[in-house]
Amino acid sequence: MSQARSEYEDFKKIAPDVFDVVLALGQLAGKAGLDKQLVELVKLRASQINGCAFCVQHHVLLSERIGVPVDKLHLVAVWREAPIFAPRERAALAWAEALTLLPDGVSEEVYAEAAREFSESELMYLTSAVASINVWNRFGAAFRWTPALRPAAAHAAS
Repeated sequence: MSQARSEYEDFKKIAPDVFDVVLALGQLAGKAGLDKQLVELVKLRASQINGCAFCVQHHVLLSERIGVPVDKLHLVAVWREAPIFAPRERAALAWAEALTLLPDGVSEEVYAEAAREFSESELMYLTSAVASINVWNRFGAAFRWTPALRPAAAHAAS
C-alpha cells in the first residue's frame, strides 16, 4: 500500500485557485444537462484507467448515491463485454477511453459513434468531463490521495 504524499484536503488549502478551476470544469457537463449517471460512469472508467484509487472510490460512492445500478459499477471496467450498457453509454465510455489513453488520438470510428449518440454541444461537454477527471486523476495519483471509506451505515445496509 502506498503512503499518501499529500491529501485531497491539502489541495484545497495549498492551491485553492487551481482547485476551484478544476472543480468548476468538472461540473460543467452536468450543468449543461448531460445525464449525471452517464457522466459518473465516464469519470469512473477514466479513473480506473489512470489508476487513481481516490477518484475510483469517490466516483463509485457518488454513483451509488445518485442511483447508478450496482451491476454497471461492477462491470464498467469490462463494459465492452457487458450487454447492460446502452448504446449512448457505450459511446461515452469509448470516448472517455480514447481521450484518456490518447496514444494515437481519437479514431474515426470512436468519433463517429460518439457523434451519432451526442449532439455537438453534448460532445463538447462530455469532453470537458473527461478532461476534468483526467486532471483530477493526475493530482490524486501523483499525491496518492487516500480513498474515502464507505460510510458505516451504507456499508451495513448493503
